[in-house]
Amino acid sequence: MAAEGRSFDMDELQSLAALVNEHGFTDFEFENENIRVKMSKAATVVAAPPMIAAPAAPVQAAAAKPAAASAPEVPVDDDADLHKITSPIVGTFYRAPGPDKPPYVSEGAAVSAETVVCIVEAMKLMNEIQAETSGTIVKIYVQDGQPVEYGQPLFGVKG
Repeated sequence: MAAEGRSFDMDELQSLAALVNEHGFTDFEFENENIRVKMSKAATVVAAPPMIAAPAAPVQAAAAKPAAASAPEVPVDDDADLHKITSPIVGTFYRAPGPDKPPYVSEGAAVSAETVVCIVEAMKLMNEIQAETSGTIVKIYVQDGQPVEYGQPLFGVKG
């Protein structure tokens, strides 16, 4: 490839990389007085041992997995008919206007579009969040004082 006294050009480096890859090397190093080349790649066998470690167990478990996989999908639909009041900003969720005050709403409370349901504090500003829908609060997704993200569900309302 390269003669003594000169360095590799890009074509030679690409050919060398192809040769190293072809033979399945994960590490290759070459050095002379003009250049040092080190090639390394992640070995694909890193992912293989977990699959090879217990070949009989996954085969037996595979028959049970499809039935188990379909079962958790049913509870997810419990909230599908609910309108979710989401956080319009990133901040801290508060159910009440103050630590010694009662919560704005609780489960079972009737709300209208203008009803204030909570506060989300962002940058020392207290932002009152309105229901923006009418119905009954049936689920509270967030604990008082918990940080919330933009778009995170806060309440589930059944109309």
